[in-house]
Amino acid sequence: MFYYLNGTITVLDENLAVVDCNGVGYGCRVTNYTMSQLHVGETKRLYTHCDIREDAFDIFGFATRDEQRCFELLLRVTGVGPKAALAILSVLTPEQFTLAVMTGDDKSITMAQGVGKKLAQRIVLELKDKLGSGISEVDFSASGSPVPMQNNKVSLATAALAELGYGQMEISAALKGVDVENMTTEEIVRRALRAMVMGG
Repeated sequence: MFYYLNGTITVLDENLAVVDCNGVGYGCRVTNYTMSQLHVGETKRLYTHCDIREDAFDIFGFATRDEQRCFELLLRVTGVGPKAALAILSVLTPEQFTLAVMTGDDKSITMAQGVGKKLAQRIVLELKDKLGSGISEVDFSASGSPVPMQNNKVSLATAALAELGYGQMEISAALKGVDVENMTTEEIVRRALRAMVMGG
């Protein structure tokens, strides 16, 4: 299998990117998210998933390993094929998808073309345990007082970042000084990712 393709982007079409690797053009099916990261003429690395069948050999390309991992997790869900997985990750970024599963937000998943409520609920059910459900559960104390909302948001954001492959020390450093009280969980995740990628 190809783990990734590294080359020049020569063609961009609807959900298709062609990567020229030493004179060979590999056509990759891509999400809207990955498409937005690509430009013709630039050198880019796409992480791949190959779908090989008797009548087809499809390569799916992803701008990040996080998106590649989410795609492969989706394929493990009963009833989800490459087309549905690609559609879901075209309307949700990797962090948005992770948060949707962890918080049981099947409505966000149904925004994908061809994905109904029952399939979205199955995705949440089958993947929640794989996406840090232990951390996403809100802890209520014996006195009945709920955990402050901002702490819950931080827990969800931390769980999502951990599932995207970041260590606790990296996450803690990235969240240091972030005004979580006035941010949504998604904004916290995005801010932390920016800090880790750009170094602050």
